[in-house]
Amino acid sequence: MDILITGGTTFVSKCMAEYFVARGDSVFVLNRNTKPQPNGVTLIQADRNALGGALKNKRFDAVIDVNAYNASYVNGLLDALDGFDRYILISSSAVYPETAKQPFKEDTPVGANKFWGAYGLGKIQAEQALAARVADAHIIRPPYIYGKYNNVYREAFVFDCALANRPFYVPNDGSMKLQFFDVRDLCRFADILLSSSPAHRVFNVGGAPVSILDFVKYCYSAAGKDLDAVYVTNCAEQRDYFPFYDYEYELDVSEMRYLMPDITPLEQGFAYAFKQYVKDRTCVKAKNYIKYIDDNLARRA
Repeated sequence: MDILITGGTTFVSKCMAEYFVARGDSVFVLNRNTKPQPNGVTLIQADRNALGGALKNKRFDAVIDVNAYNASYVNGLLDALDGFDRYILISSSAVYPETAKQPFKEDTPVGANKFWGAYGLGKIQAEQALAARVADAHIIRPPYIYGKYNNVYREAFVFDCALANRPFYVPNDGSMKLQFFDVRDLCRFADILLSSSPAHRVFNVGGAPVSILDFVKYCYSAAGKDLDAVYVTNCAEQRDYFPFYDYEYELDVSEMRYLMPDITPLEQGFAYAFKQYVKDRTCVKAKNYIKYIDDNLARRA
């Protein structure tokens, strides 16, 4: 297949590009060429907000749109494309309002979420723009994605604490649930959608929810370390010292499970993510949680 992937140099889009190159497809990546390109791709150098004629006379069997953040991103790309057969939009679980009944199902009405703000609203607009113009497009709504090339300082922060033999500061009693999805499984699921073209158009994806404490244990275990947990209570802002909002939610992923029943167990997924992280930490945008902990929490412990 000739596949166009928006982005191609960061986390999800880079993994997508590498996955489909390995599958034997002709992969074209659309980006500004400010970072190294994956091996085996064809670069289409352009800013997707000013595409001009960058995609003129180019037709693709599939478009995998990874970095559409609002309606203008989608409409601009659709206006510039000469033709395509299939379209997959990587959206987000941020489209569900935090007040809706859980677990969120694909037919749960979308709306503003106070934790995700403009990001979630933009993803809603991108979905709506695509649905209005491409009736047979597929939309994927993941929870927290983790794994190779993750540029968000989530599991990498826990790895860093483990490697430094630090105790880990766990919010409250550590029972709050998080839902994750391995980026490799996301690539596999996109492949399944292209191969099977199911009638169902919107898919939640993810694994079973896991407690904060178990998530941290998996990360410490991946680093070959035992967890020394310090439980933090009465702290004003969880995000000052922990890389996730104080927000527990769950996606219903039964439609995904019907098409892809086998997903990567979290313990294996974080072990693989750790191996990739220690090979190259340059993709991660680190935040200074440790300074906050040392300045504000360690004195209490």
